Amino acid sequence: MNVYDSGRMAEMLAALGYATTDSPDDADMVILNTCHIREKAAEKVYSEIGRLNKIRDGKIKNGNGRSILAVTGCVAQAEGEQILARAPYVDMVFGPQTYHRLPQMIAEATRARGHVLHTDFPAESKFDELGSARTVNGASAFLTVQEGCDKFCTYCVVPYTRGSEYSRPARDVLLEANELAKAGAKEITLIGQNVNAYHGSSPDGDGSWNLASLIRSVAEIESVERIRYSTSYPAEVNDELISAHRDIEKLMPNLHLPVQSGSDKILKAMNRGHSGAQFRALVEKIIKVRPDISLSSDLIIGFPGETDADFEDTYNLARDIGFVQTYSFKFSPRPGTPAAMMDAQVEDHVMSERLDRLQALLAENTLRFNRETVGKTLPVLFDRVGKQPGQMVGRSPHMQPVVVEATPEIMHQIAEVKIRQSSAGSLGGVLINAGNKERFYA
Repeated sequence: MNVYDSGRMAEMLAALGYATTDSPDDADMVILNTCHIREKAAEKVYSEIGRLNKIRDGKIKNGNGRSILAVTGCVAQAEGEQILARAPYVDMVFGPQTYHRLPQMIAEATRARGHVLHTDFPAESKFDELGSARTVNGASAFLTVQEGCDKFCTYCVVPYTRGSEYSRPARDVLLEANELAKAGAKEITLIGQNVNAYHGSSPDGDGSWNLASLIRSVAEIESVERIRYSTSYPAEVNDELISAHRDIEKLMPNLHLPVQSGSDKILKAMNRGHSGAQFRALVEKIIKVRPDISLSSDLIIGFPGETDADFEDTYNLARDIGFVQTYSFKFSPRPGTPAAMMDAQVEDHVMSERLDRLQALLAENTLRFNRETVGKTLPVLFDRVGKQPGQMVGRSPHMQPVVVEATPEIMHQIAEVKIRQSSAGSLGGVLINAGNKERFYA
């Protein structure tokens, strides 16, 4: 979501004459886009603000003018006034729902040289102000279709920093998808904090569409060859969405489905809205219609009250389902959430021991899945240059990095690759030409 927001801000600023630069040393304005989902990420914000301010001070001393320093994203939304109190040299602080007001805020900051604080939830939708025109850096693009969350999981700050659930009208989403396709996007990822709760108004305005309907329409855009979506809420995965994985070839066989815990007691305390058994049953339904699908997930270790038995439930679920990629973290209490004030907080050393054991299992899952890919031929979308000369790297349908020897002409193209080797972090292979003969590209 932050990648999407940053891109939209860059597009808006381009109309004001700004262009992106690779270094803050060269910038007339630096915007720090932040995440509040975990404590460590939020802590980094203040050190980064200080570092950026030192760069700015150096520019001023060298006679290069004073750049604007801004903070946005979820930390800005949650701690706007605190940021200005701790770092009064910050010029602008604004939340993720107000960046469409950037031209106004820049004018205010430039004219008054005072603090600009915009962390309200405006009545107007930022998407109405942003429009559908898009630029694409590469062959993949994110497309926000839904924002916010009404689930109020007890550990999560999203409802407080992103607001209540909002689904964009299907017509607007499809306009933007077509713009992305025209700009060169071969792969589009539909994103939202709770993306499968999408319920935007239909293009004719007579009803509403769900995520499956939206995916089917995006798949009709000829030049779009791959579709993904993230992040899903398990309790909102309906039969129509499951059927889409069976029926739509462009919908990639990879699904991120956060479970957070395998313990029913902990899931209830988290207010997740499903049990471990229900999650397992959902996975079975998905695999039944799309046997080749790979699953990734999120897991929180050490949620308040988690016992050894609760952890074993989580460990066993991860082992049984065999997630091919998993983001696993120690519980991070976020200010203002119910979980932060719960009794029976788990000691850090206990969380660390459990996490180490779980991550060892998850690494085995990933390594095993990658090994099982050896010998298969996969369509790979190439998106970057490899570490070694003559190497190109792309992503398989299952999001695995794939390294081949090839010329740069293959960049942003989809090509068939015969997988020859695997490791825990990537696959290696050879390109297959139109005559279906293997050869290395030099």
